[in-house]
Amino acid sequence: MSMIRKVLEPIGDLWSLVVGLRITGRNFTRPQVTVHYPREQVPTDLTDSYRGPIALVPHPRDATKSKCTACMICVGACPSQCITVVKAPAPVITPEQEKTFQEAEARGEEVERPVAPREPVIWINDFSLCSLCGMCVEACPPRCLTFSHELNAVGTSRDAFLHNLLIPYPGSLKPTPEQVQKLQER
Repeated sequence: MSMIRKVLEPIGDLWSLVVGLRITGRNFTRPQVTVHYPREQVPTDLTDSYRGPIALVPHPRDATKSKCTACMICVGACPSQCITVVKAPAPVITPEQEKTFQEAEARGEEVERPVAPREPVIWINDFSLCSLCGMCVEACPPRCLTFSHELNAVGTSRDAFLHNLLIPYPGSLKPTPEQVQKLQER
């Protein structure tokens, strides 16, 4: 029995070599798919399925603002903790306004107090930490996050990969100096 095994084992090894060479030969005759960057650029029809850094979706009625409602669900869903979102603060009610509200309530009128706007003032993605898992995009209830198709994410320092996603939206709220300083201390 051991003599038969000694004869059949090299034949099995040879067969696995033939199978591997057949796969190699089949792929050897296919056209080349490697792009010689920077002499060649990737065709745009191939970049449509590429998942680059995340981006905010513009608001459907006002393209100068993002669709983000600052619900902070994306921040909680991110396993890399690379998303920083700061909500817009509630407006400060002056003592005169508070007195007016109390007088109106005493008269039985319905008072509508000012509420914080439902949009972020700071929305930063640290792309140096992002694993492109897509958890934030999937978790976003208003569907305001998407993947960009940016191929050339290049930088000379880690700070170059801190993407402020509100920059393309000039109508978005601006952060206060205190909020910016708190973010820089982070």
